[in-house]
Amino acid sequence: MSLIKKVPVVLSAISVSLLGSLFIINSASANAKAAGSSADESIHHISATVCKTCHKETYKQWKGSMHANSTALKDPIHGAFYRKVAGAPDKEGVKYAKDYPVCLQCHAPNAAKDKTTKLDAKPAYSEGVNCIACHTLKKFNGIQGKDGKLNLGLQAYDYTDKIQGTGRNSNHLLTALKAGGDEFGFTDGDDDKKPNPHLGKPVTVDGKDIPALPMESNPTQLRTSDACMGCHDKRSNAHGVPLCATGDEYIASNAKADCLSCHMPTSGGKSDHTMGGGHSLAMLQRSVVFSMESKKEGATIKSVITMQNKQPHTMPTGAPFRNLHLKVTAYDKSGNVVWENAKGHPGKTDKQAYLRLVLVDDKGKPTAPPTAKAQGADNRLKAFEKRELSYDIPAKDVVLVRSELYYNLLWPGLVKKFGKKIPADVTAPKLIAASENAL
Repeated sequence: MSLIKKVPVVLSAISVSLLGSLFIINSASANAKAAGSSADESIHHISATVCKTCHKETYKQWKGSMHANSTALKDPIHGAFYRKVAGAPDKEGVKYAKDYPVCLQCHAPNAAKDKTTKLDAKPAYSEGVNCIACHTLKKFNGIQGKDGKLNLGLQAYDYTDKIQGTGRNSNHLLTALKAGGDEFGFTDGDDDKKPNPHLGKPVTVDGKDIPALPMESNPTQLRTSDACMGCHDKRSNAHGVPLCATGDEYIASNAKADCLSCHMPTSGGKSDHTMGGGHSLAMLQRSVVFSMESKKEGATIKSVITMQNKQPHTMPTGAPFRNLHLKVTAYDKSGNVVWENAKGHPGKTDKQAYLRLVLVDDKGKPTAPPTAKAQGADNRLKAFEKRELSYDIPAKDVVLVRSELYYNLLWPGLVKKFGKKIPADVTAPKLIAASENAL
């Protein structure tokens, strides 16, 4: 697996070498133009709606994913940061640190290929990480550049003008030979099959003209963590402080399963393109085994809460402002609260119940990712870690103890700072696990 050792990061613009010649699509239909592709456009301008014509269920899954909503036009958290450090995502010529915004190498890769920052100029730009963005990645070269800098996102890959497939269903050379002039690409007489653009010729499907989309098999790229690590390996700020390091966490775990095993599981021969992560409640609920045991000992109830991280990386991982917090509450027979580990968020009064990475400035005080000079305390759950937290609760009138584990996309301070710029349903804590003991 092409993962690398931790190194300092210097943010850089896309390498000129990546701006090589790109595939020119041989289709001039009005339908193709409406879908984001025309005779004089490159393959990375093809909208996901073109793929939807044949891959409706996969498109539906992707459309609801964070990959489809990765740009600053659609992701409110990324959008808030992007507008603050770079500028408006619908404007041309936006700079970050006097250079092309490195954020776009991952969040809007098709736009990054064209060095544009006007993300609403083409559907393929505003779609973020769309079908073409991943399925034209040819080879992962690691994010360590020869000059000591990190190659982030597209910079970490060779890419191609041919669609890259995962294996058996993407081997079309023999099919093309046997098909001859049959645009359906099949020799078994199955008239229900749709014309196949992956044989290398334009076709018309359900009244829509589809450009030629020749395909080749590339399971090494598409069926391993190589597909993910250009964007999800690691990232540091301008001061060289590691902000996210999922790749390093994964290496340290010695796990055998790759990223896709959890985030794109296969069912019925097809990979799930919802690609659940920190925005997926279902994924979060599966991530931690959570339980509690409470025993009354005289005038005290001793409650022991166990949390086990089932993942081969830190929980939470990724963006450094992701965090967990634990709420423990004791109730009387009428359902009234008689004890709680903290009133509101436990960050100040019950530090063991607040799981996060702290970033600090040059004076050792907590600060935001762009200005951090070092990492501070980190009490997040490590890969596969099992941790116990104990509480002594006054037993008087208590008939029930309930513990709840919440996942947060932002630190409380950032929620307050951004205010109404980010919708409340995005910043609200997500309940991912709970346990109750009756006394």
